[in-house]
Parts: sequence; C-alpha cells; structure tokens
Amino acid sequence: MTTSQASGLSKVPAITLGFWIIKILATTFGETAGDTVSMSLNLGYLVGTAIFATLLVFLVLWQIRARDFHPALYWATIIASTTAGTTMADFATRSLAIGYPGGSTLLLALVLISLFIWYRAMGTISVASVHEPRAEIYYWLTITFSQTLGTALGDWVADGSLGYLGAAVIFGVLLALIALAYFRTNISHVFLFWAAFIITRPLGAVVGDFLDKPLAQGGLELSRAAASIVLGLAIVGLIWILPQRPGVCNSAN
Repeated sequence: MTTSQASGLSKVPAITLGFWIIKILATTFGETAGDTVSMSLNLGYLVGTAIFATLLVFLVLWQIRARDFHPALYWATIIASTTAGTTMADFATRSLAIGYPGGSTLLLALVLISLFIWYRAMGTISVASVHEPRAEIYYWLTITFSQTLGTALGDWVADGSLGYLGAAVIFGVLLALIALAYFRTNISHVFLFWAAFIITRPLGAVVGDFLDKPLAQGGLELSRAAASIVLGLAIVGLIWILPQRPGVCNSAN
C-alpha cells in the first residue's frame, strides 16, 4: 500500500481554480514548445513525437513509482503530455494526411475507448481514484489522448474563418458554460471534469498558435522559443505561489 492510499489522498492535485489556470498555461506552453522542436528546429513531427513521447513515458513511470503527490513531478508530466500531444496530432493530421476532421474523429474515439476501458476495469473514471498504479496508467493514457485530440480540434477550428482569436473565444465560452453547469446543474461532475480537461487543450493550442504564427496568418509572429520560456516561467511561478495539495481519494469519502 502506498502512502497516498494509506492517507486517503490521491496522487493528482485537488481540482481548484489554480489547477485550471496552470492547466491552460501548460497547454499553451505545449503548443509553442512542440512547434519549437518540430518546426523552428526543423526536426519534424515524427522526431518531435519521439523526443516528447520518450520524456512522457519516463515521467509517467516516475509518477507511478512515487508514493505521494509531488506538484513539480505532476505538472512536468502534464507538460510532457501536452507537448507530445502537439507533435502527435500534427503528425497524424499533416504527415499522415488524414486531415483535421479525420484526426479529431480518430483521437476522440481513442479518448472514449480509454475512458470506457478505465471504467470497466475500475468502476469509476473519477480523478479521485488515482492513487494506485492501475488507475494511474488509465489516467495518463486518457490525458495523453485528450491532449492530442485538443491540438487537432484547436487547429481544425482555428484554420477556418474564425481564426485564432475567434477560436479562442469559442473554446473560452464552452469552458465557461461547463463551469456554469458545474455550479448550477446536477450533471455529473466527473463528466464535466473530462469535458473541461479536453476543452482547455484546444484553448491553449489556439492561444499558442496566435502567439507564434506569422502576421499574415493572423498571429503575432513572436519567437516560439521566447514564448515557451515566458510560459514556462509563469507555470513554475504559479506552482510555487498557488497552494498545491493532493485530492482526496474516493475511498476516503
């Protein structure tokens, strides 16, 4: 039995406003950092995916071996999943030439399949159950698929007539509606969590693209590397400033 199981605490953070702020920044960082490696450094989507996927696997294994919740380790793993998601989505939609609709559909199916298998195996897909290795594997697998889906979905919407800012407004409104449903309706909080988790990714993706894409394409044409450094420093600062506590396990309720 891990320390987290014995204490009734999970190995992921409590879901607070601070969690969502850092999550959105992390997804934006994932877009700019992923593009820095695959585009600015000209390594390509496949090599970028190999780099970030290797880092992600290493961090997930470290996270599973850890006995308690460690904020720096958790958020490093989230960032690895979102950068890997960026390059994987770009590889699927561009290099494999299945397009944004095909990529988004495929990745949505993978998210739903992952959640279904997790539910059948554990009886719940609540993040409050993430305190032992099997649940953690399902958790990180689902997160990685959702991060990849979010990238493809964000690019699909932003490449239309709405542009990056219009797409950011759309996803921001959707996130606000999910928050309203959380406080004003009886819709399952577990469902709303995963809906919000998925929507924050395309929101971060389009904001990241707005920062670094050329002016002719509706972006600000900022340096991808510089934007990534600023976002990374902001994330580190918020992790240090905002309270970071583990969530409470289902078994402790």
